[in-house]
Amino acid sequence: MDVDSCLVSGNLAVMPIRSLLPVLHVATLVLAMAACGEEGPLDELGSWSQDAVLEGTSTTTTFVINTDDGVEVTSVSAGEVEWFNDRIELQFQGESTFVITRVWQRRESEGRFIQASRREIASALPEIRFPKFIPSDVGWITSQLVFDVASATLDREISAAFGLWAIEPYTVTEGRIAVLWVGQASEEQQAVSEEISVDVVEEGLSLNWTMGAHRYELFCRASLSESACWQMAETTVLLATQLGEGQ
Repeated sequence: MDVDSCLVSGNLAVMPIRSLLPVLHVATLVLAMAACGEEGPLDELGSWSQDAVLEGTSTTTTFVINTDDGVEVTSVSAGEVEWFNDRIELQFQGESTFVITRVWQRRESEGRFIQASRREIASALPEIRFPKFIPSDVGWITSQLVFDVASATLDREISAAFGLWAIEPYTVTEGRIAVLWVGQASEEQQAVSEEISVDVVEEGLSLNWTMGAHRYELFCRASLSESACWQMAETTVLLATQLGEGQ
């Protein structure tokens, strides 16, 4: 798994601007109130429609990004969509080791991806970050802790995984338009400042970076614009700071 420094503006962490694609500058940030387990390499929660958005009030953030053609990326706060595993009835929080052990005990099959709520993931991995803003066509987020089965501890290469879905999760694989994998960075990796790197992979784009104790890989399907993918990578905040949103 190929899985830094950042500039902080308010509660947003803006990663260094990439050098491998045309430089994108955020020209305008408009906040408008609108009436509006992962198994295998990707992810293992209804249809996303304009009608669904119109039923409630959500914050829509429009980034007008200067490119050769001019690209407008419409996004929503990650807290405005449904976190599928936040509905788990018996959730655990507290010291990291305790939460990891109790989530492991939830395991019902041979798989190493175990469904976990964002509160459990934030407890297990206190420094983990997640995009503050996500594409507006995402309606659901699935979340898992990922284990090394032999030791019953978190896998170091992939410790947590998040699936971003445009349609009912686990109904159609293509409905998962992005996946974020988070692993644990070595001391050497933490000491080296690196910008986001990009790889064009089969079926989409892969962005990789290190921040603090973790390494991140964000895969975006080709159906998602490169600008939307970059925006997610560049606007991460601590997952723990998002726990009150959408609940």
